Amino acid sequence: MRRISRITVAGAATASLALALSACGSTSTSGSSDSKGNKGLAIAYDVGGKGDQSFNDAAYAGLEQAKKEFGYQTADLEPTEGETDADKEQRLVSLAKQGYNPVIGVGYAYAAAVKGAAEKFPKTTFGIVDDATINTKNVADLVFSEEQASYLAGVAAAKSTKSNVVGFVGGVDIPLIHKFQAGFAQGVKDTDPKVKVLSQYLTQTAEEGGFASPDKGKTAAEGQIEKKADVVYAAAGLSGQGVIEAAAAKKVWAIGVDSDQYKQEALAKYKDSILTSAMKDVAQAVYTLAKSVKDGKPETGIVRGDLKTGEVSLSDSNPKFAADAELQKAIKTAKEKIISGEIKVKSS
Repeated sequence: MRRISRITVAGAATASLALALSACGSTSTSGSSDSKGNKGLAIAYDVGGKGDQSFNDAAYAGLEQAKKEFGYQTADLEPTEGETDADKEQRLVSLAKQGYNPVIGVGYAYAAAVKGAAEKFPKTTFGIVDDATINTKNVADLVFSEEQASYLAGVAAAKSTKSNVVGFVGGVDIPLIHKFQAGFAQGVKDTDPKVKVLSQYLTQTAEEGGFASPDKGKTAAEGQIEKKADVVYAAAGLSGQGVIEAAAAKKVWAIGVDSDQYKQEALAKYKDSILTSAMKDVAQAVYTLAKSVKDGKPETGIVRGDLKTGEVSLSDSNPKFAADAELQKAIKTAKEKIISGEIKVKSS
């Protein structure tokens, strides 16, 4: 079960002007409203948009699951370049005004927008992925213990390196991505203190393209590989594709993030170089929030996924990874110790 804490704060106001879906790169699907008159689930993508083979695509998978199971309408909207918090809020308000419920902002950048829209539409349930700062009674903060999956990725890296050098590439230098780095570095060091971890962030802000620039990811990975890194872990959204491409070109291992990147069609030509992926089940979080609204018992407050709930994990789709008995034993042991509390994973 997910751990849910309910935090109560008042919120009310009136709807603002709608934002035309066609102007936002939307993809809406037909269907009927539910028994309560709600159109259904709507999501607004983070930087990188749909097709990032990572974070946003996972959210879309949750939307598709809800659409298939509940048979109602859905909508998904793309971000626009250089948009403001007001633009984001208007996008969410438009969806709520049209009757979508729940409405989810995918990514911490939606924090101000979700708060504002939730106050305008107190009867609509809003969700935000990767932010735990909104204390409003009709908002679900969908967050994850990414550092735990990253720790297991560190174990895998330490067990797989032959050069005793591994790399971490973070998209943007922010606390969320620090969790990935901290868990990974701790997993490496706890497994083999002799292994060196090289770390690099692509940009200081998301606006500079840290989550949406495969070329930046490729350049960073190539630099680490030149310094002998033979396993490179990327927590960089769309930029991670460049890291995987560089790893494949140099015939070293890449570790994917958020989704099982070994299985992704767009990365198929690189899949033999993807050792594993540190996953967080954004799809399940999105679907579960939609189901809670459908069932008349909306999730609110902080809703956290971790190793214990199964909503963060390490993929085993690569047959070479799955067949390595020593590696699998080390990962299993680490996972059990994290769940029991024997291992405390750092988040910074």
